[in-house]
Formats: sequence, C-alpha cells, structure tokens
Amino acid sequence: MFNVLTRAAPLALLLAACGGESLEPPLPEVEETEIVIEDDSWTKGAMVAAADPRAVEAGLEILRAGGHAVDAAIAVHAVLGLVEPQSSGIGGGAFMIVYERDSDQISVYDGRETAPMATTPEHFIEDGEALGFLDAWQAGLATGVPGQVALYKTAHDAHGRADWGDLFEPAIALATDGFEVSPRLANLLANPRLRQFVRLDDHPVSAAYFYPDGEPLAEGFVRTNPDYAETLSTVSLLGPDAFYKGSLAQKIVTTANEEPRPAGMTLEDLANYEVKTRGALCSEHATVRVCSAPPPSSGGVAQNMILGLYERLAPTGEDATNDAMVMAAFVDAQRLAYADRDHYVADADFVQVPAADLINPDYLDVRATERFASDAPSTPGDPGVALGGNPMVGMWGQDPTEDAPGTTHISIIDGDGNAVSMTATVEAAFGNSRMVGGFLLNNELTDFARQPRVANLPVANAPGPGKRPRSSMSPTLVFDKETGELMMVTGSPGGNSIVAFVAKTLVGVLHWDMSAQEAVNFPNIIARGDVVGVETSTSDGERAAATLEELGYTVEQGQGEGSGLHVIVVREDGLEGAADPRREGIAKALDAEEPEASGEAAEELAPAAEAIPEPAESE
Repeated sequence: MFNVLTRAAPLALLLAACGGESLEPPLPEVEETEIVIEDDSWTKGAMVAAADPRAVEAGLEILRAGGHAVDAAIAVHAVLGLVEPQSSGIGGGAFMIVYERDSDQISVYDGRETAPMATTPEHFIEDGEALGFLDAWQAGLATGVPGQVALYKTAHDAHGRADWGDLFEPAIALATDGFEVSPRLANLLANPRLRQFVRLDDHPVSAAYFYPDGEPLAEGFVRTNPDYAETLSTVSLLGPDAFYKGSLAQKIVTTANEEPRPAGMTLEDLANYEVKTRGALCSEHATVRVCSAPPPSSGGVAQNMILGLYERLAPTGEDATNDAMVMAAFVDAQRLAYADRDHYVADADFVQVPAADLINPDYLDVRATERFASDAPSTPGDPGVALGGNPMVGMWGQDPTEDAPGTTHISIIDGDGNAVSMTATVEAAFGNSRMVGGFLLNNELTDFARQPRVANLPVANAPGPGKRPRSSMSPTLVFDKETGELMMVTGSPGGNSIVAFVAKTLVGVLHWDMSAQEAVNFPNIIARGDVVGVETSTSDGERAAATLEELGYTVEQGQGEGSGLHVIVVREDGLEGAADPRREGIAKALDAEEPEASGEAAEELAPAAEAIPEPAESE
C-alpha cells in the first residue's frame, strides 16, 4: 500500500469555471479577478520559498524592510539569475500571479518572450523539413525577445513598496564580490552529456565564464560576474530602457543574430516589447478556488482540468482509500487534461483558445466519461460539441511540442498576506548558450511547434510574428471558496512535466491530506500521452510504478532532474513551507532559523548529478 495515499478522501464533485461563458479570440485582457475576504486581519507571518538559499535571503531582506511580495520576488529572481543561470535569468521570461489582499484582487503578469516580427510559421523549417530539437535549441533563431526585466517593472509599478534600486542590491553585491558555485551548477557543467548537447564552450564569452582555463566551474569556486553587476546597476538606475534600448539592446540583438541560424531580431523588437496584464483563470471546487495563469500559459486550463477531472474520477465510499483506484484517477485526469492542453492551448491573442469551455463543469462531466483505456492513445475532447456548439477538435493539427525541462519557481507570502507565485525560465538548460551582459539568452521559441501543420491542419502553437509560445508554466494560488482567504501558493519548473508536478501538490494537499513537504516529496507521476513516467528513486515510486503496470499502463521508470516545487500552505497556526529535495532550495519564514536545504527532504530524492535529457527529434 502507498502509505501517503491511504488517507485519500475525494472532495465533492463540484466545479465551476470563472464566468462560465465561452471565450472568443482574442482572450480578453482583464486587469484583475476579485476574491471576497470576510476577515481583513493577517497574522500568519511571511515566507519565501525558492531554489537557492542566497536568493531566499535576498527576498527576506526586502520583506524585513517592509517590502511587498512583488518586491521580494524581484530581488529573489535577480539573485537566481546569477547563482542558477541554467534555469532562468533576465535573458528569459516569466509568468507572475499576484494576490493583493487589501484590494482582494488577483493579477497575472505575462512576461513571456515574444517572437521577433520577422518570424513566420516556417521559422523552424529548413530545406522542407523541421529542424531537430538540438539544431533549433542551439541556434539564434530559438531566441525570443526577453520579457523578464519588463515584467519586473510592470509588477513593481502596480504593487511595489520598496525603492526600485534596492531590489537589485543583493544580486549586485553577490556578482561583484563573488558567489560560491553550488553542487547542482557544478555537476551540470561537469556532466559530459551537457557538454555534448549544450554548446556553452562554442561561444567565447560563455566558455570563459563557465569553463575558465577549459575546466568546468567546480563546487565552491568563487565566481564573480562584473558584467551582470554592471547590467543590474544600470537597470536599477535607468529602469527597463537600459535593457530594451541603447548599447545593451544592441549587444543582445548582435548576439542573437550570430550564426548559426540567426534570430532575425531587431532593435525595434526589443524596444516594442510589452508585458501583458491579464486576469487569472480560476475555477471553484467544493471548498476551494484555484487560480493560475491564462493562455499562453497552460496553468489555468490544465490545473483546473486535472483537479476537476480527478474529483469526478476518484473513488468514493468504501473505495476511497483503494490505492490503485486513486492512482488511476490521478493518471487518467492528467491524460485527459494533457491531451486537451496539447491541442488547444496557445497564444490567445492570435488564435481561438476555448479556455473557459475547457474548465466548464458541463464539459468536465462529459470529458470524465471519455477516460482512456490504460493502453489506448490519448486524444483531445471537443468542448464545442459537449457544450452544444460547433465542433472544435478539427480546427487544429495535433501539437506534440515538449517544453525543455529547465526553469525555476518562486512562492512568496509577505507580512500583509499578499502573495506571489512566479515561474521563470530561459527554456532548456542554459538557454541557447549565448551570453551577453553577464546573462544567458533564452531558447524559448523552441516552445513553438517546429512543424506548423500536421495532417494538413494548422497547429495552434505554430510560430508567428510577435506571438508568444505556449508555456507549461503554472504559477498557482488556492483560496478558501467561502472566506476568500489564501490557502496555498505553488508552482514548479520542469518543462511540460510542470503541469503534472503542480497538480501533484494540489491533489496531495487538498485531497490526500498531505503536508506541503509530503506532497512535494511524493514521487513524480507524469501522464502525458500514452506513457506514464514514474519517478522510482523511492519505495513509494517503485510501488506506484508496479501498481500502474498491473493496471495495464505503459510505464517508464526513471529519476532525472524532475521537479523544483516551492510551496507555501496557510495553516491555522501559520505558514507551512516546502522546498523540493530534487534541487537546492529552501522555504524560510521571515526571521526564522535557517532550514536545511530542501526542507525535510529524503536523501534518496536528491540525485548526485542531474540527468541531461536526450534532445528530442520531434517535440
């Protein structure tokens, strides 16, 4: 039996999508979503959970000085871009969801990278064939216009309390004085598979920084980054114009347009970048309301679909603690939701995305009856037909694009109960390997479908000028449906598996009566497509894999980098934080004693060296 599943007790089968109406293209931009608070006092304290203790401390420093959760998030991420460059940085982008407790509002800041205006649907077609992932990844044409710095400023203008310049001081100090290289970064750089696939040493600037004297940075080596310190110092003085215009912008464009396969990026592309402020996509469940980012993020659609479908599929009564039935319900909810997400979700400013229809309770009632046989292929549903409208499933060709497993996640609650959930990325490990201004450029455009048509149908997530690629990033907030009080902040890195990782924490905490750390530690189970990936580095993972195989699922066992979950759960007596033992982060309350890295992590979940995924021939 699975020790952590025997407590499973499904919630009532109730779900309601925000608004309940179909969305027509483009998805309307909404500034905020209201949550009603009955009690306006906040006594739970403050907490930061992120992927490196130095970054967490930078955020806590801002909170101690009276800063907002948004201020802390900017400080945290500026440090992560220095000490965890393989995962994110100012050369990439992010989705940030912000909860303002005083005004009872939720806003989503879409800082997703955009395609240069020269981009066409055939962006990744060469000699009539789609480029392989490695050729696309390690090329200038994979580079999107970065959104991270613009997101910083847009969110700070709306919510910030600290001085703009103060937010960058911890990162500037670390870059100037030097930071100790962590085991994770050192192990990645020394991994021979990374040097085979990630071409850091093909670029003189990246090679000199990560492989001084031809050798990878070693654990404990003190690495300075004066270029990054100068970039942040200029941004702290001049704002985003220091990044999107002038000499740094010219360096970004020049570097992105280097051979092989230049980006076609222009100074106008950078100067015209805009953050999109959107409304959160929310669903009400029996006792909670779950809010995440709308398209081009997958979060609002996929997280609410999985949770709603799980409620419909989970066993009840005497079967409620039947491990096999519980596991099958979680797997099948994922398979159904992933199939719809893969087919429909893209940039809703360019294509029709039936986001509200996909989380409509009437559609989920129908979709739950379409549960795939364990050995059957996954196929998308049709919310148009289910809701009595026109068919939708024939509009698009099926998109099998896989996001690379990089990225980072930050969860924060400040002393006034405001919250931030932000997932940020440069896409694959170390982005496109090209370094400028002390940071790496992204390879985010590989999140587009490299093949723009499938079976003579257009793919919704095909490239286009100014378009934002679909993302798996799922920064998520959970509220008590009756009181409106914040209950949970969650999110994870991990490529297309982010959807499964975040859903695991929602189901674990809300349905399986787990603590935050138990939910994070539980083995990762990813059910996208016809194969169920199971993390088998623990006894629970081995039992889960065996059970799913007995049920007839095709199971792929493994370990790998996996998730990087950072979770905060609001309990009656305060905040309960969790950091993923598979990485190096911590969750720390304001003025609390330093926790051990990765919270209460089991040693067997922390691999000595991360696996580097084989580049996919077709994503």
